[in-house]
Amino acid sequence: MKAYIFPGQGSQRQGMGGELFDEFDFYTRMADEILGYSIKELCLNDPQRQLNNTLYTQPALFTVNTLCYLKAIQDDPTPAACLAGHSLGEYNALLAAGAFGFDDGLRIVHKRAQLMSGVSGGGMAAVIDCDIGRLRACLDQGGLDGIDVANYNSDSQIVIAGLQPDLAAACALFDQQGIVYVPLKVSAAFHSRQIAPLKETFADFLRGIRFAPLQVPVLSNIDAAFYGDDNLVERLSAQLCSSVMWKDSVLKMRATGVTRFQEVGPGDVLTKLDGKIL
Repeated sequence: MKAYIFPGQGSQRQGMGGELFDEFDFYTRMADEILGYSIKELCLNDPQRQLNNTLYTQPALFTVNTLCYLKAIQDDPTPAACLAGHSLGEYNALLAAGAFGFDDGLRIVHKRAQLMSGVSGGGMAAVIDCDIGRLRACLDQGGLDGIDVANYNSDSQIVIAGLQPDLAAACALFDQQGIVYVPLKVSAAFHSRQIAPLKETFADFLRGIRFAPLQVPVLSNIDAAFYGDDNLVERLSAQLCSSVMWKDSVLKMRATGVTRFQEVGPGDVLTKLDGKIL
């Protein structure tokens, strides 16, 4: 059994998409019309240095993930047993499952990017080879209850998020205790309580979208449970400020019989994570 998995923010790189923009010209032109700029120019040349700006990163990745998926099913039409995506990638999983078309999906992602790019003052860091118990003990020791776990990626990688002063204090503690961490190049504390004020605004926008029944099971980031046709708005709006339960999602897919995980999009971040998880 095969699962398609779609990467999220952080997998973007200049040149992604390559010749797929011309091969799937219909979708490229649709993206340009919806976004108001050339998605091909942004991804291949990035003349304004905008590709790492959340406002542009999310629509760009969603589009490239989509084109990669179209190419994947063209090369191998065997249907996937289930689908999942990391953060932004979850929208590609829902697209592949038939929840919405590319046009509505891109409009949703563009709205999400607009909301998230308006938040500032926070940051994120990946904590390496430190189990959750030791991490929480360290944060408790420093009285840093403002730090949230944003991503449970694997046993060897946990991502934290919070306001910059709290994050700086946490990193100082990590230095003292020999805990390895990597600050992430993001503008805000995504998947944390700092994003919670956006939840209802995004939910209101999602209620204006007509969702279709899912044709393939899709795992939700927020709890590694499968989506139902009646809870897309609830789950997608909650995903903004909830932890990404990627490790649990991978284990859930394996438990349901998935033996092959095919990453669909630029890079191999999820493939490497899944190797560590499994």
